[in-house]
Amino acid sequence: MENNGIGKLFEGVDRWTVLIYVLIVLVGFVAILSASYEEGAESIFSFSHFYMKQLVWMGISFAVAVVVLLVDASIYHKWAYLFYVLGLLTLVAALLFGREVNGAKAWFEIGSVRIQPVEFAKIATALALARVMSSSSFSINRAGDLFKVGLVICLPLLIIVMQNDTGSGIVLVSLLFVLYREGLNKWLCIPVILIAVLFIFSFLFTPLTLLVMLILVCTLSEAMMNGQWRSRMVYLAALALGTLLLYFGMLLAAPGAMDLYRCLLVVTLLSLIFVAIYAFRANLRNIFITIGLFLTAMLFVPTTDYIFNSILKEHQQNRILSFLGLVSDPLGTDYNVNQAKIAIGSGGWIGKGFLQGTQIKYGFVPEKHTDFIFCTIGEEWGFLGAMLLLTLFCLLIFRLMRMGERQEEPFGRIYCYCVAAFLLFHLLVNVGMTIGLMPVMGIPLPLVSYGGSSLMAFTIMLFIAVRLDASTRQYSFR
Repeated sequence: MENNGIGKLFEGVDRWTVLIYVLIVLVGFVAILSASYEEGAESIFSFSHFYMKQLVWMGISFAVAVVVLLVDASIYHKWAYLFYVLGLLTLVAALLFGREVNGAKAWFEIGSVRIQPVEFAKIATALALARVMSSSSFSINRAGDLFKVGLVICLPLLIIVMQNDTGSGIVLVSLLFVLYREGLNKWLCIPVILIAVLFIFSFLFTPLTLLVMLILVCTLSEAMMNGQWRSRMVYLAALALGTLLLYFGMLLAAPGAMDLYRCLLVVTLLSLIFVAIYAFRANLRNIFITIGLFLTAMLFVPTTDYIFNSILKEHQQNRILSFLGLVSDPLGTDYNVNQAKIAIGSGGWIGKGFLQGTQIKYGFVPEKHTDFIFCTIGEEWGFLGAMLLLTLFCLLIFRLMRMGERQEEPFGRIYCYCVAAFLLFHLLVNVGMTIGLMPVMGIPLPLVSYGGSSLMAFTIMLFIAVRLDASTRQYSFR
């Protein structure tokens, strides 16, 4: 006899995942209470306080989680494309008619309530990606199918960037982790990583120095792909020596007066001649991969200035330059990060105690209840409290990956990994920017930072994964 009511609702549900979710949400509420509590306020239960607003959103999110568990699991697969189209339409509507907040036109405002549709667009993108990749005829390494995947990811990314909400858009890049898990050739992932590295290095080195580094790195990678080190040592040494001699020769011949693009062309042709000659003795496929990566890098480097000056906003430029140590502005761009590190460092091992954080209490840390809420936890709960929260997040991500691996259908596995990728990216960037290891991007800490849109979206996202997993486990129990 089948269970009914509450028993049927929780049949097959991963209770550990639900428990970890509840604990993280409660930690977030306590942190928001501590960050926004004001001594001497007329009423601590007034809905003018951030913690009371968050309490309401918690109740709504818990109710929505129950609804998600009640919906038949097949609905998420059947309506994935519809959800995706609706997600794109809401992003476009926000771009055209939304309210601008902190320079980003990415919000709907209904009375005193603000909704950020990009948070829900992440769910729709994850569902659509899972639907595309779970097709029986899909192959991750087929050009046409890979184009479909790129289209699903890039359409919302483009609209989000147009909204001037680049930080939220970058989150979608984390889906590369999912593609790699599903068998994407590693050499297709390398250009994306190379572009990110080149973008940063272009600020730290001159174009000529960067060119020499590219030649040496690409040559070294070619040798690593072939694996026969002894037979390639002479080739590597000759190419490295020739490149360095040409580099220093150009510097000494006419420093500052030589046509840069002519230099790049000469060195590129010289490198390709060496590689072409050596190709008669090596694996042609690996040689062509190396040449392709090299040319991709060479085509991208001249565009970094345009991307930096024409696409990124001034505050984004300043954050990148500050992160790289190229500018110093303790009272401006660097202020948030400096105060955040002071707050976390002052917490010591066990923290100062609930409501006792001086950096938080006296307002030295901006956005202490939203993007920089990890400072509140670090100062008041110390190293041990911060590590406990990070452990809960790691357990949640691990449970999602485990749920994905036990799915019988590709749709559920891919979706679970999408959720895990989103959570991991948010966690790394938010904590990283708080302690100065990442540039400030304005990305909230999932389930912890204040914000109804973020809390509800991550709740829906997580419990869809729980529902898909429960459906699989229900069949296995019978």
